[in-house]
Amino acid sequence: MRIILADDHPFTLDGTKVFVENLGHYVEGSTNNGVSALLLIESKSPDLAILDINMPGMDGLEVLQQVYEKKMKTKIVLLTMHKEISIYNKANEYNVYGYILKEFAHSELRECLIEIEKGNKYVSKDLLESLIINDFENNDFITVLSSSEQKIVKLIGQQFTTKEISSMLFLSEKTIERHRTSIIGKLKLPKEKNALLKWAIQNVNRIK
Repeated sequence: MRIILADDHPFTLDGTKVFVENLGHYVEGSTNNGVSALLLIESKSPDLAILDINMPGMDGLEVLQQVYEKKMKTKIVLLTMHKEISIYNKANEYNVYGYILKEFAHSELRECLIEIEKGNKYVSKDLLESLIINDFENNDFITVLSSSEQKIVKLIGQQFTTKEISSMLFLSEKTIERHRTSIIGKLKLPKEKNALLKWAIQNVNRIK
């Protein structure tokens, strides 16, 4: 992939450039602020831009918003120190493709780029678990989910597969999948692989 990098810390920027190039990708350009990052994206139209959220001029989230609103094709990966659900939700609203904690950046960036090449999105594993726990530990989801959905969540939390659940409840697998989609939407879970499973396992004992 052709990639743009932006980070206001020279050491981090240089390290990411070397790391990305060693994975076989081509770095089109790099910069230390959000304004020039957006200009690079507009002029070079790279496949991907890896941006630090905290940068002078424009932060990474603001660059992401501009890319989204201008309907540019460049996919955005954000590197962040933040675990706040509000920041992640805003990034998700603007169609972020990767959201990685800086403390785990190099250990997860490889996997992130692989997933993006497959057409998937990627959220740092530690961050995903933190988002789920922080956002829902005090949430009364019983008032949000129907009794059928609660039953399905309980079975998911007990780690039954969609096929097994459909057999147990005498429903089609397509019906179970529709329920899963509805549950994810009602709980506002990150649309990432296994997010519902992780949440259900953490909360299975709260369901009667």
